[in-house]
Amino acid sequence: MSTLAGWKPNATYPDPPEQGDRSRLERFIDAMLATGQTGQVFGEHGIGKTSTFLSYIPRAHPGTEVVLVPAANLTPDDLLVNAPVRTERGELALRQLIMRQLSPGRPFVLLIDDSLQAGETIQSQLMQVACTWTLGEHDLRALGCVGVFLTDNESVAETGARRADLAVLDRMVTLRITANDTAWRRHLADRHAGWDLTEVFRMWAGLSPYLRHLLSPRTLEHVLDCAREGFPLHWGLPLLNGARVALAEPCDGGSPGADRTGEILGRIAAAVGAANPHQVADPVRRILRAAVHNRWAVLLQGPPGCGKTEITKQVVTEEIGRPPVYFSLPVTNIEDLCVPVPAPDGTLDVLLSRALLGPGPKVLVWDEYNRPKDRSAFARLMEVTQEWSLAGRPIPGLRAQVALQNPPYHLGRKLLVSANNVAQASRFTVSYEVRPDDIPANQWLIDTYGEVAETVLEWWKNDIDDEGRQWVTKRTLERLIKLHQVGEPLESGLIYLGDGEYAPIPLSWLRHRLSGRRSIGIRDLAAEVDTWEARLAAAAEHDEGTADSDTVHQIFANAEVSQLREHIEVVARLLPHLPPKLRATYLVGQAEDKQRLWVDAFAMIAT
Repeated sequence: MSTLAGWKPNATYPDPPEQGDRSRLERFIDAMLATGQTGQVFGEHGIGKTSTFLSYIPRAHPGTEVVLVPAANLTPDDLLVNAPVRTERGELALRQLIMRQLSPGRPFVLLIDDSLQAGETIQSQLMQVACTWTLGEHDLRALGCVGVFLTDNESVAETGARRADLAVLDRMVTLRITANDTAWRRHLADRHAGWDLTEVFRMWAGLSPYLRHLLSPRTLEHVLDCAREGFPLHWGLPLLNGARVALAEPCDGGSPGADRTGEILGRIAAAVGAANPHQVADPVRRILRAAVHNRWAVLLQGPPGCGKTEITKQVVTEEIGRPPVYFSLPVTNIEDLCVPVPAPDGTLDVLLSRALLGPGPKVLVWDEYNRPKDRSAFARLMEVTQEWSLAGRPIPGLRAQVALQNPPYHLGRKLLVSANNVAQASRFTVSYEVRPDDIPANQWLIDTYGEVAETVLEWWKNDIDDEGRQWVTKRTLERLIKLHQVGEPLESGLIYLGDGEYAPIPLSWLRHRLSGRRSIGIRDLAAEVDTWEARLAAAAEHDEGTADSDTVHQIFANAEVSQLREHIEVVARLLPHLPPKLRATYLVGQAEDKQRLWVDAFAMIAT
């Protein structure tokens, strides 16, 4: 058995893999290039079809370039267009201009990805390419083409067409493959060279075909990436139409069977020695930082007004020193991203949006990701999120991508968002469902609006129930603060539901607080610290504490870091008098800055 080209020993494969030096798909690629035939490859999403072409051809055929054309993203004028040009005699003549990627100036293999998802006009253009290796008046062989391949998933849920024309089908060699026919195991073993993935691969192979479809090699890669970062492994499972994909077999009637997600992910975590926590502190910031550091595409799904966009812009700016490149999908056309334009050399060049150019680091933010202006713009993003390019042109300096979206339902109401399929959903390394408490917007409100914000937040934390807090987003809190500052009625700041109805939130206690009604907060404890210390000392005689203990504990738990830091001497005086079970909660599951505050407070007690 020959040694794999470019192969290096790792924990999974200390010796070359047993299947030999080439996978089935790699052997097929070599055969098509040797015989000069068009190859058609069908296989499920996420099994490594495209990545095999991109990695194997440059390695096995040095000097040969892979020209990737994502068919789902093509418009009729992307491949070929008629344009007036001047002849040598200075006359204007009509000439067919071909896209620049099809004339790279050296041998190339044309890979038409997602070939069944192209529109009717594009399908007609692809028919000529597949049958004769020509496009309009251009002979691709003369331009350096040494191979043509079309790839896609035949599933009707993920494609836009069925290739049935015998005139086309008779010109191609077709291979249907599974995950066992690509080199994805070698890729994962190399990506995680220090982990022995033998048990992970054995476990995956033992799953049913349906579960292997859900936990595709691409999704398994995301799960392992989450494990490497110390994240919960289930974050690597995609969000399909707003809901986390569950690894469950369907019953005979079609209803979901037993959910094996916890079991399967637990076995993966045990196999690689990962912790697999259920949750981590400050999850949104950690996800965003990991995306920038690891060059990930991530998806954050959360209710309207929870602060997804603002915290993304803030963290990205902190990480790369500049704001992200922002696109809102409801107002984004294909032409806002890239358009084909005639170039002086007689080819069609791709003109990218100015925001995507330049050598500096970039993070793309796709806001309202599941509210696209049209399907073509959404299809264009499938290339960007998977290949990090537009119309085959890499985006310079791209460090991360963040897609932000709302769930299909919130507070019992349907939101006007689009559906997706597994192929689209599984493009993200992390897919996270944001909770309102995950984004520390409270501190921003205090920093921006001062004591008024503190008062409104005290009302939000203590005077309304959990369901009420879902109706009062951080965006709503800001509106209430601003309305109070200008003396306007507070009701108009609540979410308006139509027909004179507002969100069902009582505002009487908020009015009382804003009018100066005395309430118990961190400032009140500081003002009467001697009294409260005496009351807590008396309460400490009871193992479980008293109502006074509970009141102080609730104030500490609800206060922002800046408030606790401002009154840290008071906190340190009162802490020793609280029951041990309450004190222990301050160091568990807290964000880093809050943990540091409590460590400092406990240190003051010790001294």
